[in-house]
Amino acid sequence: MDEIVNRVSESKLITFDLEDYYPKGNRVVIDVKDWLYEGFILREKEFRSTLESHDWLQYKDAYIALGCSSDAIIPGWAYMLMTTKLQTVAKKVIVGSLEDLETSLYQTIIENLDVTDFKDKPVIIKGCSKKPVPANAYVFATAKIQVVAKSIMYGEACSSVPLYKRK
Repeated sequence: MDEIVNRVSESKLITFDLEDYYPKGNRVVIDVKDWLYEGFILREKEFRSTLESHDWLQYKDAYIALGCSSDAIIPGWAYMLMTTKLQTVAKKVIVGSLEDLETSLYQTIIENLDVTDFKDKPVIIKGCSKKPVPANAYVFATAKIQVVAKSIMYGEACSSVPLYKRK
């Protein structure tokens, strides 16, 4: 009887898992609506007063997404003013949704990623994550890895979708 050989474990295929790069830390959405008059009107004096009395330390080392769930028009300076309060306590502050926040985090991580280990190698970008990895992270990873890899696939080694093969 022939011995069963695991060709996947013996291949030079490198698995790239975006979950491995998921930054640890609390994610918080701050809804500006809660600080507006009747949820719609930004009154500068009241807004500034609310910011001064707010406990910003509760966001220590958190990743912050600033947004407004009402149809209020929020001037850019309001988010900028909030950022001045968060800058010394939070790890990162953006204007947008949680997905926008995750996208921003991954964009920074992937831009700074050393891909020299993938040079001239077949790479599989692992899919199906348990963590909230945004679709854009896969796009960023593909673009970064394609520059050096011999080939790129998506999925799992046993059932992958070919994406790129250098000619």
